[in-house]
Amino acid sequence: MADLRTNFLGIKSPNPFWLASAPPTDREVNVTRAFKAGWGGVVWKTLGDGDPIVNVSGPRYGAWHGPDRRLMGLNNIELITDRPLEVNLREIKQVKKDWPDRAVVVSLMVPCEEANWKAILKQVEDTECDGIELNFGCPHGMSERGMGSAVGQVPEYIEMVTRWCKQHSRMPVIVKLTPNITDIRYPARAAKKGGADAVSLINTISSIMSVDLDQMSPWPVLDGQGTHGGYCGPAVKPIALNMVAEIARDRETQGLPISAIGGVTTWKDAAEFISMGAGTVQVCTAAMTYGFKIVEEMISGLSHFMDEKGYRTIDDFRGLAVPKVTDWQYLNLNYVVKASIDQDLCISCGRCHQVCEDTSHQAITNQVNGQRKFTVKEEECVGCNLCAMVCPVESCITMVPQTKGTDPRTGFEYGRPYANWTTHPNNPASKAAE
Repeated sequence: MADLRTNFLGIKSPNPFWLASAPPTDREVNVTRAFKAGWGGVVWKTLGDGDPIVNVSGPRYGAWHGPDRRLMGLNNIELITDRPLEVNLREIKQVKKDWPDRAVVVSLMVPCEEANWKAILKQVEDTECDGIELNFGCPHGMSERGMGSAVGQVPEYIEMVTRWCKQHSRMPVIVKLTPNITDIRYPARAAKKGGADAVSLINTISSIMSVDLDQMSPWPVLDGQGTHGGYCGPAVKPIALNMVAEIARDRETQGLPISAIGGVTTWKDAAEFISMGAGTVQVCTAAMTYGFKIVEEMISGLSHFMDEKGYRTIDDFRGLAVPKVTDWQYLNLNYVVKASIDQDLCISCGRCHQVCEDTSHQAITNQVNGQRKFTVKEEECVGCNLCAMVCPVESCITMVPQTKGTDPRTGFEYGRPYANWTTHPNNPASKAAE
C-alpha cells in the first residue's frame, strides 16, 4: 500500500495535497471542512498587516469554459483577506491546535519595509503554524500598492524580503513566485540567495478573460468597467509544469524544495508535478469547481498509481522526469517517427487529412483507388503528431518509431546514431571558423 505521507521542510502532512492560499482557506470553518474531507494541508489566505483591504462587492471571477461547460480557466480580481488580522490569527491558532497532524502554512503580504515584516512575523509565529509563504505573485490590486507581483518581478526585492523573514523568524520560509516574468529562474535564484527554504509556483497569470461585446467592457463587468485579474485553472498547468521544471534543473536552484501550483485537478496532474521535483502540490480551482471532496479522488488515484508502478513513497518517484527535460539543441535529430492510421478504428471523418493538407505537410490521402480512405504518405510525413492530436478516436493514429530501412522523405537510413544540433552539418557553429 502506497504511503502518501510527506515531510516538506519538516512540515508533515498525511498526503501531498494542500489547498492553496485563496478563498477556500480564508477562515476556520472552511479549513476545518477541508481537513475533514482529507486535505493534507492548507496555505491560509494571504494576511496583510492591518491596512484596510476592501474587496469588490460584485463579480470577482471570470471563467473560460470548454465546449462541454467544463471549467478550463478561472480569472479572479479578489484581493488578500479583508477580515481583521486578529481574527485570522486567532482562527489559525485554533485550527492548528485542533488538527496537529495537518500542515498549516500562512501566506503573507505586507509593504517592503523591514519593520512591517518583523512585526507580522512575530504575530504569526504565536499561532504555532508550520511555516509562512511570501506572496510575491498577485498581479492585481495589491501590485498597484507596491506588493504582490510588483515585488515578485524584481529579484533584488525578493532576496531582500526573504532575508528579512529568515532573520526575524524561526519558521520555514516558502517564497511564492509570480509567472508574470520572462525567466522564472532569476526570481527563484534570488529567493534561494535570500535564504528561502523552498519556493512555490506558479501564482496567477495576469489576464483579461474576455470582453463583453454588448457593454464593450472586460468581463467580469463591475458597474460598466472591468480590469485585469489573475488566471488559474487547468489551462495554466503546461505553463506551471515548465516553470517547475526550469527551477528543478537549473544549476543554481537544483535541490531547492518546490511546492507546485497550477491547474492541479486530478491525481495525474499531481503525479506529473511530483515527477518534476515537487514535494507537495497546492490546489485551488479544482476545489472551487468541485468542492473539497475532490481530494478523495486525488488520494485514491495517486495511491493506485503508486501501487501499480511499485512506488512505496512520494520520494520514490519525485524528480524522476527532471533528467529527461532538455534544451531543443540536444534533441536527437536522427530519431524518426511516422504516423500510422488504424483502418479498423478510423471513422473516415477526414480531420487528419484536412489539417495535414491545409496546415502541415500534405502527408495524408483522402482517396485510394477512387475510394474515400485516409492513409499516410511516408515520403511526406515528418512525424509532427498533428493528425493524432485532432483525431477524435483514441489510439486510431499512433506515431511509430522507424528503425529499419530508408526514410523515403530524406533518403537517410533509419536508426542512425544519436546526433543533435550542436554537431549537425547545417549548424554553422558546429565547425570552427576558418
